[in-house]
Amino acid sequence: MLLKHKIAIGLLLGAFSATAASSQALVYCSEGSPEGFDPALYTAGTTFDASSHPIYNRLTEFRVGTTEVIPGLAESWDVSDDGMTVTFNLRQGVKFHSNDMFTPSRDFNADDVIFTFDRQGNEAHPYFTVSGGTWEYYGGMSMPDLVTSIEKTDDYTVIFNLARPEAPFIANMAMDFASIVSAEYGDAMMAAGTPEMLNQAPIGTGPFAFQAYQKDAVIRYLRNDDYWGDAAKVESLIFAITPDASVRYQKVQAGECHVTAYPNPADVQAMKDAEDIVVMEQEGLNVGYLAYNTTIAPYDNANVRRALNMAIDKQAIIDVVFQGSGQIAKNPIPPTMWSYNDAIEDDAYDPDAARAMLAAEGVTDLNMKIWAMPVQRPYNPNARRMAELMQEDFAKIGVTVEIVSYEWGEYLSRSRELDRDGAILLGWTGDNGDPDNFLAVLLGCDGRENSNRAQWCHQPFEDLIQQAKVLPTQAERQPLYEQAQVIFKEQAPWATIAHSVVYMTMRPEVEGYVVHPLGGHIFNQVGLSQ
Repeated sequence: MLLKHKIAIGLLLGAFSATAASSQALVYCSEGSPEGFDPALYTAGTTFDASSHPIYNRLTEFRVGTTEVIPGLAESWDVSDDGMTVTFNLRQGVKFHSNDMFTPSRDFNADDVIFTFDRQGNEAHPYFTVSGGTWEYYGGMSMPDLVTSIEKTDDYTVIFNLARPEAPFIANMAMDFASIVSAEYGDAMMAAGTPEMLNQAPIGTGPFAFQAYQKDAVIRYLRNDDYWGDAAKVESLIFAITPDASVRYQKVQAGECHVTAYPNPADVQAMKDAEDIVVMEQEGLNVGYLAYNTTIAPYDNANVRRALNMAIDKQAIIDVVFQGSGQIAKNPIPPTMWSYNDAIEDDAYDPDAARAMLAAEGVTDLNMKIWAMPVQRPYNPNARRMAELMQEDFAKIGVTVEIVSYEWGEYLSRSRELDRDGAILLGWTGDNGDPDNFLAVLLGCDGRENSNRAQWCHQPFEDLIQQAKVLPTQAERQPLYEQAQVIFKEQAPWATIAHSVVYMTMRPEVEGYVVHPLGGHIFNQVGLSQ
């Protein structure tokens, strides 16, 4: 399906064991398959790990292990006094990758920046509908309304003209959706009648170049020896796609993989006790939730949603599913994030009151679906078990639950639909350290049918988050976000479930791995001792 590769898939798999044993190949046991390799089209961390982090760069970047914004493909930037104009001064001499179908004739320049963003916001652009063209982040972050134009003043200067000031704009440019793609490659593939190759055979400027992919099995990358930044420590990077957490750990123990994520919580202590295993941990900038479809009765009624929330025994979920690696969530942002409103009281676990509230709203004999993710994520290590616990809880108040699931890509795609039947288990790891990345992207009106899986648009909440965006300081923005969290709790578009600790498991020869607070798994700084 995915083109002719420099390395044939059969040879790749046949040599996999030998390659994994080589000190020059780093093998990561990943938890699932990417939806594609064009990060602007998607929102899942699994996809970003396989695409934006190894293959691409952005105008700005986050220093690995922090939320500090540093120069990327832009060496510097200037924001006008009124906040309405942002000028990026681009890095020169940056090389794009090549593949069997394409060899670049020039270095990265301003044309690539304009192409990258214009295809996401301009409905007349030839790439706007390619590969589904959902552009979830771009739409969910109100970028079509924010960016009025992008100007190229010369090959290495680009100006973004904005409709309003946007406090997190520079940090937003470091997010995965803003990964810079090659305009020249895009034009060549469109002329060849294969524009989908941008998503299937990616070309970027990043530390690793894409080589081959076999769906649900393996992805291979080679070090980009022309990389403009610090060269990757290993010659090749392999993603061994392994959905089962126990099997991932077995592969690490056997030396078939060097690093893996999302262990079973019940196995963490044994991993810590093992002499030949290293376990890193960090409090996650995340939230796991159950999103009701607020466009469909009876979930369009806030009292019904609050009643259902009161029926969920969240402590039991923490005990059974997270097993000490999480804490109950009461707000849609994690407690480590600025503007977290700790004064809010969580919904009490009270099945009797929940049943009475449903009866008062005329809701009896309710049948509902709960969607359970097929993969492990940092905010939910076992969605199926979580759904089963909710099924038991809801049965106590007379609500019958059917648990459904789909393949990960289909799950994400179908859950965006405005008329989706049922409540969906999902979650979020912050992309830029800003509350806007949770409150606007996941709950704002522009995110409906995209990242806002509750399909919720509540104007008092929307007014607060939009006002907060344009204010220049955290001190000015914080009260608005705190009030927005009060409204969120009253309206209950989600049942907030948990914030989790993130664990990474690896072999002792792995050197330089850093747990990234924004959830990505980044390997260009990782080496292997002899």
